[in-house]
Amino acid sequence: MSERVNRRAFSQTAVKAATATAAAVSQTPGRVLGANDRLRLGFIGVGNRGCQLLAGFLAHSDAQVVALCDVFEPYLNGAYDRLDPRFAGLGKRIPRIPKLDADVARVKDFRVLLDRKDIDAVVIATPDHWHAIQMIAACKAGKDVYVEKPLSITLVEGRAMVEAARKYDRIVQVGTHRRSSRMYAQLADVVRSGAIGKVTVARAAFASNMATAGIGHAPPSEPPSGLDWDLWLGPRPHRAFQATIMPYKFRWWDLYSSQMANWGVHYFDLIRWLTGELAPASVSVHGGRFAVDDDRTIPDTSEAIFEHASKMLSLFSIHEANGQPMLGRGAEVELQGTLGTVYATNTRYEIVAERGGAFQDPRPRRKAEVVKGTDGDLDQQAARDFIDNVKSRKRPLADVEEGHRSTTFAHIANIALAVRKRLDWDPAAERFTNCDLANQLLHYEYRKPWSLA
Repeated sequence: MSERVNRRAFSQTAVKAATATAAAVSQTPGRVLGANDRLRLGFIGVGNRGCQLLAGFLAHSDAQVVALCDVFEPYLNGAYDRLDPRFAGLGKRIPRIPKLDADVARVKDFRVLLDRKDIDAVVIATPDHWHAIQMIAACKAGKDVYVEKPLSITLVEGRAMVEAARKYDRIVQVGTHRRSSRMYAQLADVVRSGAIGKVTVARAAFASNMATAGIGHAPPSEPPSGLDWDLWLGPRPHRAFQATIMPYKFRWWDLYSSQMANWGVHYFDLIRWLTGELAPASVSVHGGRFAVDDDRTIPDTSEAIFEHASKMLSLFSIHEANGQPMLGRGAEVELQGTLGTVYATNTRYEIVAERGGAFQDPRPRRKAEVVKGTDGDLDQQAARDFIDNVKSRKRPLADVEEGHRSTTFAHIANIALAVRKRLDWDPAAERFTNCDLANQLLHYEYRKPWSLA
């Protein structure tokens, strides 16, 4: 664990410097769009998730794709027949670029894309360790931003991203696309009205049996043809290429992502939205590599418990050595209230009436209810919301501040597991109050020349 901590450690001076740098850049105004104008878009990162978002935006006639950016030439140009044989096992994770106009520009360096004056907004779907640098640079360049979740790789980055969005008056929407669900918006009203009583436990989980080979093992080797590996690494330390890092498998390396963030942020955001919570007051996490033998640097099994000042627990489980559902009725999120329990998925929610237990009236405390959603493709709806918000200059439901607060859950959970301690959290100061070592993990020192400027 000491190696993990040392790798991430940084000084408090670095935290202040990074935030100050982000606040020092000058504002560049963007084009004002009318209701009938087409939003001119640049896409940074066109791997698995980037291509899904391309399809979501192309469903709308008032979205125009102007340019693509990726550090991997086969992805950038849709030359999937030239993929390295080492990537053959990725299956459905190999992206497919939708059909685009012939004049769509294709560049390797995101800075070239941001310099273009014919782009109003950018969609960022790069690995997590790139989000902050690219999003802040886009705001500085006068672009509105749709940035994938998790918002950031560190908490300090997330706060700097919020500050940049506000300073440059940019619309920044985070890819927590459940915020675009009309059904979940209805459920949020129901829960906040008190219809299921006092919520004491919120629960979500992700399960996928990756035992025993997981992402596999791969030795350090030469990068595949067409990949700018140094640019892929960006602010992270230089290291040799490994086929179990890129493409896509970076999700299991703590330097570039985590499953706590990759999957957890969807559910942390949903729980926050449904219950009106801002942040936890404390966190405790247990887990480790129990059954999967691969190159990962994150657990295959973990349980996180967040306690809120409002007297509620939020629980999130990651089980990657067993794939059985952990919530009732096939739900992705469960809310336990004193009057009823909610089981919700993307397509429906059910409220099961609670009955009195020991010494209480055993009759149902409310009516049972099942509501089927009418939402369509949530990627398309999230794209529609972003386009409309850019035109109206209205803050999205999945605003950058909301994305930051939801991503904070993942950051502090990962830190709690690293230091093996229950941590108390001050959501106003965004600092731990009972562990100096944990505070040292709120950010890291970037590899030069990268910065939040």
